Amino acid sequence: MQSSVKVFEYFPDNYSWNMAVLMTVQVGGEMSEIEEACRPLRDNASKGASAKERQIEWWESWCRLADRVRGLADRDRANGHDRSAARKYHRACLYYMAAERQMSHRDPRKMQSYDAMLETFRLSMTLSHNPVQFVDVPFENTVLPSLYVPPPSQAPGACMIVFDGFDVSKEWAFLSDLTTELAARNIGCLHVDHPGVGAALRKLKLPAIADIERATTACVDWLSKRPEVDPKKIGIIAPSLGGYYAFRSAAFEHRLACAVAHGARWDNDGSHGRILRNPGAARSIADWLDHAMWYYGTSTEEETAKAIAAMTLEGGVAERIRCPVLVAHGANDRQVPLEQAKLMVERTINSPRRDLRIFDASEGGIEHCGVDNMSIQIDYMTDWIAEVLAPPR
Repeated sequence: MQSSVKVFEYFPDNYSWNMAVLMTVQVGGEMSEIEEACRPLRDNASKGASAKERQIEWWESWCRLADRVRGLADRDRANGHDRSAARKYHRACLYYMAAERQMSHRDPRKMQSYDAMLETFRLSMTLSHNPVQFVDVPFENTVLPSLYVPPPSQAPGACMIVFDGFDVSKEWAFLSDLTTELAARNIGCLHVDHPGVGAALRKLKLPAIADIERATTACVDWLSKRPEVDPKKIGIIAPSLGGYYAFRSAAFEHRLACAVAHGARWDNDGSHGRILRNPGAARSIADWLDHAMWYYGTSTEEETAKAIAAMTLEGGVAERIRCPVLVAHGANDRQVPLEQAKLMVERTINSPRRDLRIFDASEGGIEHCGVDNMSIQIDYMTDWIAEVLAPPR
């Protein structure tokens, strides 16, 4: 029986802003603090500001909140209360992240808030004694900035490579329950800023690549040399556009033991291509085209359309996959049609196990990547990964 529960929408007429609020809640934001940043934006919604002015208002409001919470953390730290400071640095990191995501890369204030996010993230990890390691995975003639949590088991254990999608970074994914739930199941993780996201794009100027297996192979090579990792138990999981990255990686990097698409992406032309062609489509970022050209390393809409269309599992790609696969998809995903999730599983004909899990309103997790209730999807995905990589003895 379907539930009548509705998705929380702070900004019911602004999909990208509402998604940003939900994303912040899911990784530990406090609602009263989020209200502090968002109430002025909602109260001023009808005052006729331009899209660019609204973008700056968003950045300023979230940064004011982040600065205030960071100040509280600084006070705790000065008083020797490291644990309390770490919790506040965590939230300040999230609020800088929310500000940065919606700001144009052409505006220097974007990097200002990005750097503040990195600094508060590192302070939170250090002061809370989190076991995460800040590492650089060698990649061709450069590196992939990454966050590594070794498998907690004594014997060589399983590890998941965690890639991103279109507009998040390794820090956001790390702060989700995915990291802790994998660790609770004796599985490590390597969160990676691959080409197109996070520091790889912002610091190293690496745009997205369709043949993402180049980055995946670099990660598998790095993990395989770690004595605490079983090289036969390395998998990959990624959200949103990362669904394509996970399956494409499994098709060409056959050392992977499993692949999980946290949100489907069979043919990117049917998602990002549709968004590019339809101004009214649900968009994760307000100035979507500006970000897309930066992400794909393109200069025109035509070039962007070609880069988007190059990301597809058509043409025999899915049929190359030989490991177990899972697609987790929300029934009300407004960015990616449900049909793409079904195609990913139907066409992965040579996988020994191919599972499709659709989350509906009876349980939650119905939106894009389950952003309305990520815990529901994360529970299922980490249980599935544990079954495949680390079955009970």
